Amino acid sequence: MTIKVEQVSRPLGGELEVPGDKSIGHRAVIMGSVARGETRIDNMSAGADNSSTVAAFRRMGVQFRREAGTLCIEGGGWDALQAPPEVIDCGNSGTTMRLLTGLLAGRPFDTRLDGDDSLRTRPMKRVIDPLTRMGAEVTGQDGRAPLEIRGKALRGIEYVSPVASAQVKSAVLLAGLQARGETCLEEPYRSRDHTEIMARGFGASIESAGRKVVVKGGQELSGTRLRVPGDISSAAFLAVAAATIPGSDVSILSVGCNPTRSGVIEVLRAMGADIEMTRTWDEAGEPVADFRVRGGVLQGTEVQPELAPRTIDEYPVLFVAAALAEGPTLFRDVGELRFKESDRIAAMHLELSKMGVKMEVRGDDVTVEGAGELESASVESHGDHRVAMALAVAGLSTRGGIALSNEECVKVSFPGFFESLGKIGG
Repeated sequence: MTIKVEQVSRPLGGELEVPGDKSIGHRAVIMGSVARGETRIDNMSAGADNSSTVAAFRRMGVQFRREAGTLCIEGGGWDALQAPPEVIDCGNSGTTMRLLTGLLAGRPFDTRLDGDDSLRTRPMKRVIDPLTRMGAEVTGQDGRAPLEIRGKALRGIEYVSPVASAQVKSAVLLAGLQARGETCLEEPYRSRDHTEIMARGFGASIESAGRKVVVKGGQELSGTRLRVPGDISSAAFLAVAAATIPGSDVSILSVGCNPTRSGVIEVLRAMGADIEMTRTWDEAGEPVADFRVRGGVLQGTEVQPELAPRTIDEYPVLFVAAALAEGPTLFRDVGELRFKESDRIAAMHLELSKMGVKMEVRGDDVTVEGAGELESASVESHGDHRVAMALAVAGLSTRGGIALSNEECVKVSFPGFFESLGKIGG
């Protein structure tokens, strides 16, 4: 399908909420499925990625039901999981595949994980290597899906990860909860810590200090009730839309603002964006806030490499913010973008160039020259939900608007994105 995004004729305004955080939702379903007792999850995203995780555990015998807006899980503990009768389809969700690989490596049965064409291109060796050191037996196709997992008794290890990746860390921690002894993982930069927070909410003991996390094996989890905060990665698109259109005034309510995820806010503020937290509180151990974003003129900046793990999903829309700013913006060490649902560096480079943006790639560094108002173009999402939403935001500031093809991929994380954009004046 193709959708037309018109240039706005007046500032954006209004208030709205975004879907429940996709990353937190995955972890809530995973831990609720292996905990003892009932888990009740409020504000669970209906996006395709979270649905893939729910479907995976259904295939392993876990019972789910819906009560109004609450997802209820009947957990029977680690040992209640059953060998799935068929291949588990992870869809487009790398989080589903990588975290399940860690969890299932320690279960006493065999599993096969697969996904769509995009997921089959994404690197899994980064998860397979530490799990193999723990005694797991995981094989893939040249380090990629489909994956064959033969469940084994695992042992704790000390592991220094070459990449700062919450998915790698989480896979190792889920294996470590089942392993004999203690597991310690250290990262080059601190990645998002939703797994540690979620595990503690289910009664696990996990110690973390800076870039290092330690977990003891043999731990049982207990069912709980929690509410998933709004997804900051989804809110980022609306925040950039408001911040780049002078005179805009948009409030985004109940958004998770975990400091290991809030790099996008720091970058936008460094560019001069007016972003205010008007109310703050905690939900399920996660900090939450209402954000008020007022539009103005942004300035180019330099984004340091340590921000990459905390901002990785938001770079496509930050490229758009940079394109609409005054002066160049340098994004350092963003090579991990090449291994997402698409090569997001190549995809954004190609599509923004159609709109008159100069974008230079040197190794893992990307420089975007501020172009001000953009040129009308027909652009393509590359089947990547983040690319699609970023280009739609760009379309709001494009003379003559844009025609965006293959836009339905936004359902992966934000099914109501275009409706939300329309609600605030897009």
